[in-house]
Amino acid sequence: MEPSKAFGKVLRERRSASGLSQEKLALEAGLERVYISLLERGQRQPTLTTLLKLAGPLACDASDLVREAEILCREE
Repeated sequence: MEPSKAFGKVLRERRSASGLSQEKLALEAGLERVYISLLERGQRQPTLTTLLKLAGPLACDASDLVREAEILCREE
């Protein structure tokens, strides 16, 4: 799996598990909802700053998001 698609899948799963809509996650992370959608669809790749902003509302470490995406990339 491509890294951007893997990250998108991880982000979507984490967001859903946290009970957050794209809009709520965007608001809490200080990002645009459209950007969250692009990330989840693998059309954009997050910067380190974005990873850190997303981690807070998702109640995880930024490294958890990267680690999970890395695992998905290795599976294929």
